[in-house]
Amino acid sequence: MAGKEQDKVWPLPKFYFQVKIGNDEIAFQEVSGLDMEAQVIEYRHGNSPEFSTIKMPGLKKSGNVTLKKGVFVGDNFLYTWFTEVKLNTVERKSVVISLLDELNKPTMVWTLKNAWPTKITGTDLKSDGNEVAVETLELAHEGIEIANG
Repeated sequence: MAGKEQDKVWPLPKFYFQVKIGNDEIAFQEVSGLDMEAQVIEYRHGNSPEFSTIKMPGLKKSGNVTLKKGVFVGDNFLYTWFTEVKLNTVERKSVVISLLDELNKPTMVWTLKNAWPTKITGTDLKSDGNEVAVETLELAHEGIEIANG
């Protein structure tokens, strides 16, 4: 019981997570863009005594999700998936992003429905730099489901 109360005192750290694209687990350095919003519809009917509009919730939408990972020798999984994009045809995959606790158990899970790559960016190259090579993948999807682990 005390352990459960203790868990509610501190926010979860965000550095320990895993990403699964389809059945493949891929180590990413950074995930961003897990946002959702409801569009606002402004409406006023003709015989309203108020001379202003009311705001109602409209369609929900989600932005693209951006994933960053290090470049490894022989690892072309993201490029291969991106090259499969053709006019209105692409293999859509489920993407599961899990925030993990110290026991490697998911505490929060974001699932991207029917995700597909819209943009892939290779690393920048600098002759005087000492950073690792990082590539970026941008995914479009049809909604985010959020669950507790």
